[in-house]
Amino acid sequence: MKVLIGILLAAALFAQSPVPDCSLVTGWQQHGPARSFDNETLYEYMNGNSEGYLIYGFRSMRGVTCKSGEKTFVIDISEMSDADGAYGIFTANQDPSKAVEPVGTAGQITPRRAVFVKDRFYVEIAAEPEGDHTPALKAFAAALEKLTPGTTSRPTGLAWFPSAEQTSCRLIPESVLGMRSLKRGYVAEYPYGKAFVVTETSPDAAAGVFEKVKARFRGAEAGELADGAFHVEDKYLGRVFVFRKGRYVAGWANVGDGQEPLKLAGELAAKLP
Repeated sequence: MKVLIGILLAAALFAQSPVPDCSLVTGWQQHGPARSFDNETLYEYMNGNSEGYLIYGFRSMRGVTCKSGEKTFVIDISEMSDADGAYGIFTANQDPSKAVEPVGTAGQITPRRAVFVKDRFYVEIAAEPEGDHTPALKAFAAALEKLTPGTTSRPTGLAWFPSAEQTSCRLIPESVLGMRSLKRGYVAEYPYGKAFVVTETSPDAAAGVFEKVKARFRGAEAGELADGAFHVEDKYLGRVFVFRKGRYVAGWANVGDGQEPLKLAGELAAKLP
């Protein structure tokens, strides 16, 4: 009975994911069988790299290999548990030196690789052999974007952080600021420090996490902001200001000279729900 339930659940899970199709672009045919994996079997396909997907809430993958003459495209569509996880794995794998393309929520197309994120789906296309496959990659990316359900809106959490002078903003899937108690959250980098927001399931859960974080620092001094705050000078994280607002634990670390931690934290707190 348990085996049957597992099979039915897996079938329902895969049914939700879009299925890549080589015929989406003229002149391409499927080569070999289609692929499908869940979080229990992904290692069979990804070898040692499966953990890099699982930490972002990987649920399932549908894939296919397409050929046109001597050209081969390996296409995989991964469904993550939520849009945050999908956007997180995209930002973790994108090339920061190259432009972001307007495909789905965000995408990137290089001569031999195309990736994009849309809602809770992360789409990858890898091209062989060496050479510039940009036109075909763009055609497949556009067709797959139409096939992929969901919204193209960016995750809500990205709007919490100041955009001025921001150098990056991405989801950290575990140990935000290197602390296990801050399990999963967004971190935005600036020339003068880094801001973070961790979302908990409830205000009570956030209060517990806040106290664990505070206990990690010696000499932490209470601050006045939102539902509780503290500030401290740390050997590794420099000037730190942490606060709790509802079910969020947030703040700043490595605050540079000439910046006021309380002011920065107050601006961040004002944008949180």
